[in-house]
Amino acid sequence: MRNPKLSFTLAFLLAIGGHLVAVSALHAQNWPDFRGPTFQGHSDATLLPVKWSETENVRWKTEIPGKGWSTPVIWEDQLWLTTATEDGKKLWVLCLNRESGIIEHQVLAFNIEEPEAINALNSYASPSPVVDAERVYAHFGTYGTAALDRKSGRILWVRDDLKLQHKEGPGSSPILDGDRLIVTCDGMDVQYTIALDVKTGATIWRTDRSIDLTTYQPDTRKAYATPLLANVAGRPQLISPGAQAIYGYDPQTGEELWRFRYSGFSNVARPLIDDEHIYINTGYTKPLTLAIKLGGSGDITDTHLVWKNTQGNPNKPTPVLIDGLLYLVSDNGGVMTCLDAKTGEKIWSKRLGGNFSASPLVADGRIYLCDQDGKTYVLKPGREYEELAVNELSDGFMASPIAVGNALYLRTKSAVYRIEKPEQAAR
Repeated sequence: MRNPKLSFTLAFLLAIGGHLVAVSALHAQNWPDFRGPTFQGHSDATLLPVKWSETENVRWKTEIPGKGWSTPVIWEDQLWLTTATEDGKKLWVLCLNRESGIIEHQVLAFNIEEPEAINALNSYASPSPVVDAERVYAHFGTYGTAALDRKSGRILWVRDDLKLQHKEGPGSSPILDGDRLIVTCDGMDVQYTIALDVKTGATIWRTDRSIDLTTYQPDTRKAYATPLLANVAGRPQLISPGAQAIYGYDPQTGEELWRFRYSGFSNVARPLIDDEHIYINTGYTKPLTLAIKLGGSGDITDTHLVWKNTQGNPNKPTPVLIDGLLYLVSDNGGVMTCLDAKTGEKIWSKRLGGNFSASPLVADGRIYLCDQDGKTYVLKPGREYEELAVNELSDGFMASPIAVGNALYLRTKSAVYRIEKPEQAAR
């Protein structure tokens, strides 16, 4: 039997081609992006715990002030995340020491006099930061974007002019591509993607969504998804879901390469990619999972759809792809579904119960899946449902789990945990 992690890694390396930053981050065991070094929720961590509780396999637990759903990122000995006051008037960037859990930096990035109302399931600090060897970049949607010196925590530059009407609050996370920080702004009023210079914050390019959304109701023009960098037929692409369509852009120039139309908005899930397909979620009101053939130019709506799945699709959690199988978990009721990635055929489904916002993690030959009540399901990937453990902490999850080295890092609604076997912590 093929090793799922190895099989995915080889496919991923073929897909990303020249994105050496991601590959080097993988080998350095950093977690620089919302979905990790592969951008797709896979980790090369080993010897991870299968079972834990508030008193078992917890190396440290750090209470986090305020409220924020952002997934932490890691570079070397630093863990970065964002948080906000409940009323959204103060937006913070926090750095924890990865070994001790001690808060080393708590930087007030923005003071907001009159924050907009948000959805009850959202926070004012939901977009996840990104980090590299020099800087950490924190994005709070319409309220601002900031770059901080990674070692000192000093703010280097800010942009507070990228305004949009979220209605539900901020959601899309920024991504890094070399000297560009790419930010997605899909609001009820404006819809565009912008690349900023990582050193200065200056605009490198800005591209408006090409589909005319003025005939749509304002609520159906917005989206919250994070784009994906990939290499398609030897050419870098930025694969970017929006309301009513997904787009492919040249990440160096912002030129639109292709678009695929669908009926959907308020997309949250990030795209996935293998060597043949892009897998996307169409968003509200009834989400579909679509497999789209890689390649093409212009409007590919009528030519590139491979299959669609109509049941058990998530609105918020991003699926994971392992060894030719696609794993989805629905937001409400926690129905987990395994599909054949080539055909869309349903292999199995299982109702876990509960509600899910966090995206699953693939690490150490397992799937780690966290719900909003504090449970983490540990599953073995395969063509049959196999549950290894169900672990519970004292608060629920909105942020996604991450793994580096021999440890899991879990952010609940109130704290961050380093979950690790004692024998690994002692090494």
